[in-house]
Amino acid sequence: MSLPPEKPVNQWKTLDKDLKRIGRLEEATAFVSRPLVAPGIALAFIIFVGLLSAALMGAQPVSFVVVAAAAIGAYMALNIGANDVANNMGPAVGANALTLGGALIIAAVFETAGALVAGGDVVKTVAKGIIDPAQMATSAQFVWAMMSALLAAALWLNLATWLGAPVSTTHSIVGGVVGAGIVAAGFGAVDWGGLGAIAASWVISPVLGGVIAAAFLALIKAKIVYVDDKIAAARKWVPILIGIMAGAFAAYLALKGLKHLIKITLVQAIVIGVVAGFASWLFSKPMIARQSRGLENRKKSLKTLFSVPLVVSAALLSFAHGANDVANAVGPLAAIVHTVEAGDVADKVTIPLWVMLTGALGISVGLLLFGPKLIRMVGSQITKLNPMRAYCVALSAAITVIVASWLGLPVSSTHIAVGGIFGVGFFREWHAERRAQLLGLKKGKVVPPEERSRRLLVRRSHMLTVAAAWVITVPASAGLAALLYIVLTAVVL
Repeated sequence: MSLPPEKPVNQWKTLDKDLKRIGRLEEATAFVSRPLVAPGIALAFIIFVGLLSAALMGAQPVSFVVVAAAAIGAYMALNIGANDVANNMGPAVGANALTLGGALIIAAVFETAGALVAGGDVVKTVAKGIIDPAQMATSAQFVWAMMSALLAAALWLNLATWLGAPVSTTHSIVGGVVGAGIVAAGFGAVDWGGLGAIAASWVISPVLGGVIAAAFLALIKAKIVYVDDKIAAARKWVPILIGIMAGAFAAYLALKGLKHLIKITLVQAIVIGVVAGFASWLFSKPMIARQSRGLENRKKSLKTLFSVPLVVSAALLSFAHGANDVANAVGPLAAIVHTVEAGDVADKVTIPLWVMLTGALGISVGLLLFGPKLIRMVGSQITKLNPMRAYCVALSAAITVIVASWLGLPVSSTHIAVGGIFGVGFFREWHAERRAQLLGLKKGKVVPPEERSRRLLVRRSHMLTVAAAWVITVPASAGLAALLYIVLTAVVL
């Protein structure tokens, strides 16, 4: 009688168990460490900039001040990329005209190009004349005031990004300079008239952006969406809208970007815009005619005609933003570098190339590492966007800047873009309720209040968060800068 064959013995059973445990441990470690990758890369960038500045400054005894300022400037640039750039790319992503990855790449390229090509080689008195440097008793006070302002603005932007609130980097740095300047030189050093104009822009710029965006959406609905032959209407009106967009952006870039290269007046910028708009209208007419062939006569078909112009507008907004807002990071840094090297305070300082590169690359790195959170919030969590609505937001941003420049008002691109999104959302609510009431009257029905409340198309919670962040930006950054100045001067001076 033969015995049954013995089961093979697994000589590696214990090793297999150990390897499985190690594998699970590696998976758990990778999962836990993933959130730390972006902060790690950001820290490496800040350290790299600090080491680079130390190498460029040489063996000067006060070079540690520049190293610290360079690191803080890099930190500020990272936060500008994480927070501010979302307003340019959010609508295009929310409208599905761009993927998140594509938006990040386009924004990084055009932000860097705008900063380097048209970022300027001269910066006026830091924070646009809010504080008079001559009021400072010593150049050391000015240096530490600028450093406190820069660090305070960066910390506030970091907190706002973590909370998911898009705030103005310009207002953050202005608040920081005001707070540190008051502690360093007293209330008399502050240009309260300029600060009052900035405060007025808190209300004027988002309201103006919202009204203009809503007006263009109303035009699109009246002239294209709610007509019998939508395709024929689109062939007529979409080239006109593209011409308006091209003209507005040409004037916008002339005012916000090219002004650093050549002196351009508002009238000259408008002339440039008119010429560019007319040329774009002529060019886009046959293009839209080709794109519209074979499209079905329905609203969904119209969205494809707005996708490419929307992507172009987002790229142009990023270029202008890089040209304009890079100064928020490198302006104070350039002032510190000049003061340390020359030993005196100047109203105008030349920005070294390495300082400009710090701002340009910092904005792009911050966008790639931390930008997706606010891009999603701006693009899809305030109100639902499609290419037509997002196009109205981008168009209103350019036009509002031109109008504000004509009125002499300092405005924030953040406030304008977010205001445009809210304007589009509130117009949709008003239009939907109006159509529901008209339909109810025709059918003899009355829409009950509880049904109307369910039709809200703008998230009120985000509106309250954004409004609160806007209101407290200048006071918060000013208070933080004042505290940092007291601490830094107590330790160093």
